[in-house]
Amino acid sequence: MKLPPLSLYIHVPWCVQKCPYCDFNSHGQKGEIPEQEYIQHLLADLRADLPLVQGRKLNSIFIGGGTPSLLSGAAYTQLLGEIAALIGFADDIEITLEANPGTVETDRFKHYVAAGINRISIGVQSLQADKLKALGRIHGEQEARHAAFEAHDAGLNSFNMDLMHGLPDQSVADALSDLQQVIDLNPPHLSWYQLTIEPNTQFASKPPTLPQDDILWDIQEQGQALLAKHGYQQYEISGYAKTGFQCRHNLNYWRFGDYLGIGCGAHGKITLPDSNEILRTVKVKHPRGYMDLTKPYLYESWQVEPADRPFEFFMNCFRLQAPCAKQDFCDYTGLSLSDIEPAITRAIEQELLIDQGDSWLVTIKGHRYLNDLLELFV
Repeated sequence: MKLPPLSLYIHVPWCVQKCPYCDFNSHGQKGEIPEQEYIQHLLADLRADLPLVQGRKLNSIFIGGGTPSLLSGAAYTQLLGEIAALIGFADDIEITLEANPGTVETDRFKHYVAAGINRISIGVQSLQADKLKALGRIHGEQEARHAAFEAHDAGLNSFNMDLMHGLPDQSVADALSDLQQVIDLNPPHLSWYQLTIEPNTQFASKPPTLPQDDILWDIQEQGQALLAKHGYQQYEISGYAKTGFQCRHNLNYWRFGDYLGIGCGAHGKITLPDSNEILRTVKVKHPRGYMDLTKPYLYESWQVEPADRPFEFFMNCFRLQAPCAKQDFCDYTGLSLSDIEPAITRAIEQELLIDQGDSWLVTIKGHRYLNDLLELFV
């Protein structure tokens, strides 16, 4: 088994208020955030994980939440500086920070750039007031536009804007208007995805009225055409980028790379070639428990058994529009092609997959019925 590239995920759990659709590990802000204390815990958490680095440099860092833009630029200067001292950075490392337009003060992005952050992901979700209200967002249209202008002005290498479709009572015209307005803000990368109702959310207990399937299909089809017209290439199920601006951190996930996870509830995935093991880790979820010095940061860890590795590998790799290399499957799972030959044959027979010799390519039908494709590997 081959040692894959390494990334780092950092979780900041606080947000101003919990959105009704959100199933991420986020906690409404009550009083002042213990910024300095939390940074010290993140660094201690990382030190405990250093044996898992196995001599690699970090190719990317992603700071997610919650709302990481609630923390100051000075906090990230300190955090990233100490991480760099603990683990080497690749020369072209990508460092992304998620930001909420409602928490972005004037010139805040410039402080993040000075800290070493070179990519921002802005959670817009919609530019329509009624839709933002339905989603529980704390920002308005002008704040979202201002955030895009600030991102351009800050001299970032790249930035992303998150936009949802299939919102409560949303028409095709509404969805395409939202998309066109975000395109006009000229982000190098755009994450455009359909709202789904997740368990244990407010929307799950009180479901809103969502568009019918035929409307959702029209939104998807016409929206993809609009994105292509403006030079955005789809490289992943919900990822669209101008040439050269794909998210390297997400690509490492989809290619079954390794990543350390530090912070409240952060997940990690690590390969141990010497023992032919793949390890998954989860850190303590609640901030109080995470910052309790009498307890370890690690909540649980488990091995990905060989029988489960094909599903886990393809669950990631088949999200991509690009071909999936057969050698990567062997290198990163420790399995042989013969272990999955029956499932691959069925996928080809069902026209979900094309064999390209040294790789597999998911068909248009395969992407549309991705769950059916993945079930073949369970």
